[in-house]
Amino acid sequence: MTPVRRIRYATAAAAVLFSLAMCSFLPVGAQLSTKDHLTEPGWWPSQTSQSLEDYAGSAACAKCHKQKAAEQRTTPMARTLMHAEDADILHAAYELSFHNGKYVYKIRETAGKPELSVTDGTQTISAPLVWAFGTSEVAQSYLFLRDGNYFESRATYFRTLQNVHFTPARALLTPGSLEEAMARPVGMEEIERCFLCHSTAAVIAGKFEPSKLTPSVTCEACHGPGVNHSDAMQASILQGGTGDDEARALIFDPGKLSPADSVDFCGACHGTWWDVKLAGISGVSQVRSQPYRLQSSKCWGKGDPRITCVACHDPHVPLMREASGYDEKCLKCHVLAVGSKTTRDHPGAACPVATKNCATCHMPKIEVPEMHYAFADHLIRVVRLGASFPE
Repeated sequence: MTPVRRIRYATAAAAVLFSLAMCSFLPVGAQLSTKDHLTEPGWWPSQTSQSLEDYAGSAACAKCHKQKAAEQRTTPMARTLMHAEDADILHAAYELSFHNGKYVYKIRETAGKPELSVTDGTQTISAPLVWAFGTSEVAQSYLFLRDGNYFESRATYFRTLQNVHFTPARALLTPGSLEEAMARPVGMEEIERCFLCHSTAAVIAGKFEPSKLTPSVTCEACHGPGVNHSDAMQASILQGGTGDDEARALIFDPGKLSPADSVDFCGACHGTWWDVKLAGISGVSQVRSQPYRLQSSKCWGKGDPRITCVACHDPHVPLMREASGYDEKCLKCHVLAVGSKTTRDHPGAACPVATKNCATCHMPKIEVPEMHYAFADHLIRVVRLGASFPE
């Protein structure tokens, strides 16, 4: 066998072994990576479209779904991307700044617009911020443009700090230049991925269209372009009807997905099982990928509609933060009284410790250092005192 053929054989064998190793850990029902889902026909989050005219806009959705549309606008997802000048955080009365050795980072208003500046004590460079990703509830990161290219600020705002610090995974303690200290250049492929999850209609006919996109996650980010559906429903209503099956079939309904696909659907932006494995994310950073952690739970099994993302979280309303509010979800699978026999419908045993606030113990909040925030760990389990972090 020639050296080249030996290398190819070894590479192919390694790929097979990796696939087999992954399959041995793969929970039943955790099906595909987001990249794989996007090759399938039909709509999927972060999918691109061929024409901006395919979108009806949220106002059209609100004609028939007034309450859902109004409630959705109050959710964090509806505020996950905005023009930097519209970010309330950046108009704060106090100065946003932090030090890294001789480097000082500041974000402040200049002529009514937010500006990032970095100094090493001798020289100072600055740039007006263009886009703000995220909300004041956890963190908000920023992009600016220079010579037509996007750069990611190394300074991010964190709610728990009430200030800025290093952008997650972007800390650079010994930068080679002031420019490198200030920001990281971001290629167009990565820019598209970011905007596809944080906005609606960002990429049209294969082209990134920042001037035409709708900031943040709106109805059509999850349900797909809706002009055909909206037109068909309105035509039916004008004729005295309430819409028909054909008109309803013109919009995507994630509620009809299988449990595994439902979790992967949310995972398109929050991290599917395969997305996390293929990206090599490890340690407590995995906690940010809730779909991955959920599908790694023992009780996930073959996939159960009672523990999908949307079984506990309605994407149209703000997140419920009180642990007690989730108890009824837990009791759809678990029996309540200690000693009670489990059943086919309730295969989960009763907790011998408590009968309320289940998530407090079984989905503990874990601090993710680079986020300066504690996220609820969606790996549902019995937590053992002193046990190492389960990956």
